[in-house]
Amino acid sequence: MTAPVPAASPRGSATLGAGVLSAGDQAVLWEMEERFWTGGADMARATTAADAVMILPYPPGILRGDQVWKHADGWAGWRSVVMTDRRATRLGTVALLAYRVSAEKPDAPFHEGRCASVYLQDDGRWVRIAHRQTPVGHEAPTSRGSHPDRCPA
Repeated sequence: MTAPVPAASPRGSATLGAGVLSAGDQAVLWEMEERFWTGGADMARATTAADAVMILPYPPGILRGDQVWKHADGWAGWRSVVMTDRRATRLGTVALLAYRVSAEKPDAPFHEGRCASVYLQDDGRWVRIAHRQTPVGHEAPTSRGSHPDRCPA
């Protein structure tokens, strides 16, 4: 005789801690994300899984593991970074941060974009397993000619 299998929740694995991150976890993760931008390559590497995937604006592309760090040689970190429109959610041991970023550093164009980072809580420590950056202003117009962020007229 087999044990009965509980019925799935309508939203998937809601019982695994889905929803809002605790205030403490949010503070830790947002601080890690800011240091990811401002701390340079060594700081980014220290908080990122060895086989993490990053999708970075061209020319870099989709990078994984060592490819990320080959591209990161010489990352000096951004002088300042402002993250707005912040969103955070959690499902079990995985957390997602999504935000809009404005960043600047010497000898580089001002950077504005939309970003998302995925973190895994492993042995009580958060580690970044994925990151994506999409520059703002580089999106293609929709078929109606409007910007994808604006409602059609």
